[in-house]
Amino acid sequence: MTDTAVTTTDARPADARTLVKVDDLARYFDVSPPLLNRLIERTGRAVVRAVDGVSFEIGRGETFSLVGESGCGKSTVARLIVGLYRPTDGSIVFDGVDMGQPGARSFRQGVQSRMQMIFQDPYASLNPRWRVTNIIAEPIHARRLLTDKAEVNRRVGELLTQVGLSPKDGEKYPHEFSGGQRQRISIARALAGEPEFLICDEPTSALDVSVQSQILNLMKELQRSFNLTYLFISHDLAVVYHVSTTVGVMYLGRLVEWAETKTLFNRPKHPYTRMLLDAIPDLEMTGRQRVPVAGEVPSPINPPSGCPFHPRCPHANARCAAERPVLRVFDDTHVACHAVEEGRLS
Repeated sequence: MTDTAVTTTDARPADARTLVKVDDLARYFDVSPPLLNRLIERTGRAVVRAVDGVSFEIGRGETFSLVGESGCGKSTVARLIVGLYRPTDGSIVFDGVDMGQPGARSFRQGVQSRMQMIFQDPYASLNPRWRVTNIIAEPIHARRLLTDKAEVNRRVGELLTQVGLSPKDGEKYPHEFSGGQRQRISIARALAGEPEFLICDEPTSALDVSVQSQILNLMKELQRSFNLTYLFISHDLAVVYHVSTTVGVMYLGRLVEWAETKTLFNRPKHPYTRMLLDAIPDLEMTGRQRVPVAGEVPSPINPPSGCPFHPRCPHANARCAAERPVLRVFDDTHVACHAVEEGRLS
């Protein structure tokens, strides 16, 4: 029996609860060889479609996680939203403001000041020549939140305490801390700008497992205390399950499925999502059948026609190879899959 579907434009319209709305977002990178090489080799331009038509919404106070294999475009989406890249196409609306509207640079800067980013590598994201106090105070100075030096130092001490460090740690340099402590400093720096929206690009992947849980618990506590909204980028499904309100699954620059966390983990619909979840070790020894993720990710320079996952999908047919699926809603899950639409999956 085929599920009843509606297009994403009809499902869950943006309202006052929506803080971030991404619509048909795309970013292409020209990776062509030099002109002389192309003339000699008689080749055209080469373009990587790093993000190719991604749409989703993030509600206030929620955590939207993006997962997928390396190179699927997760980090590029994060950098597009925070303004490090300009979109090739599509729109990013933050709190009702279109970030791409022309002729409003200062207005966009005001909106972007309400965002901060926590990077993956705590060893590379902190200036090794600055004391921790100066590192954390940088957003305060940039936004001119405080001007008096004593007030700035007091605020830095408060932030260090909030992330589980001591105000005295402000006099130290980054090399005097462990990886987990450095990530706490990165979080304190992000909070110093008084953001509403934090983009977390694999913030725990470089840390030991025991330290990961401490950082994740800290982030959840800070979210509750300050009503923060997170975009969480990760390839670790166990971490994603722990922190997320909603999860989106990306494949080769496209969003193939997104739903509330429990819905996606308990009732995954897209074959790729099912394969990712089947790859998680069965620590509870339930005896469930596991289907490993087979095949290799195709080249983003020359992606497959139709559904990008069809060369690896056990349920693919001729339509999958010829026609690109559109995100539709099936039982509260947004999924782009012809097999789901036609009821070919059990």
